[in-house]
Amino acid sequence: MKGIEITHLTKDFGGLRAVDDLSVSIAAGKTTGLIGPNGSGKTTLMNLISGLYKPDCGTITIDDKTFDFIEPIKLRELRIARTFQDGRLINQLSVDDNLLLPIAETSVLKSLRQFKTNEMQKCVNAILEKVGLTSHRHKLAEELSYGQRKLLELGRALIQDADIYLLDEPFSGLQEKMAEHVLGLIGELKKQKKTVVIIEHNMGLIKQLSDHIIVLDHGALLASGKPDAVLKNKSVQQAYLGV
Repeated sequence: MKGIEITHLTKDFGGLRAVDDLSVSIAAGKTTGLIGPNGSGKTTLMNLISGLYKPDCGTITIDDKTFDFIEPIKLRELRIARTFQDGRLINQLSVDDNLLLPIAETSVLKSLRQFKTNEMQKCVNAILEKVGLTSHRHKLAEELSYGQRKLLELGRALIQDADIYLLDEPFSGLQEKMAEHVLGLIGELKKQKKTVVIIEHNMGLIKQLSDHIIVLDHGALLASGKPDAVLKNKSVQQAYLGV
């Protein structure tokens, strides 16, 4: 199991401070809900952890390794997988090939040829069954419905068998049946004692899934703790819930 320690992390975009001297711990083997108003820095924090952005200052520690910048190429070595709210699928590739690419070891073409091996086939088949896309495996990603694309995005994270999962609004826009499916998949990660960080605006889902909640406001830490206590915090209710 791997946890994450954020220390004095800061990120500016021009005159806007998206993450403001943030220090917070994300416990290993637990599910942490990351909430806050729109523009509070939640996705920016995920982008800093996953190497899409370079911090202006501060450090990120994964177990005993401390980084001032985690290069994206290091994510597999650190066993970090993530999803994106808007999806990062390659529309002109099939469902199968989209699943295979995150575990590519070499060039894209060589990796696609690896799908012919029994080991790769078993791996992809298992994830397809898990996310309910077996019957769509030969479709191009662009042919999938919005909900199916969200499931494929989650499948691309699951196939990496990571220790840390960063999930950016995995329930966004999903109808009830698919939302229940995603809820079950994240529940499996909890049972496996994976470290999960999830951004979500539905407080019912956050309360149901989270062992711990971190609340950001204007890039700074507003509150952190057990779900019941955090959601009853007056500052959180004023800043986030508008009450």
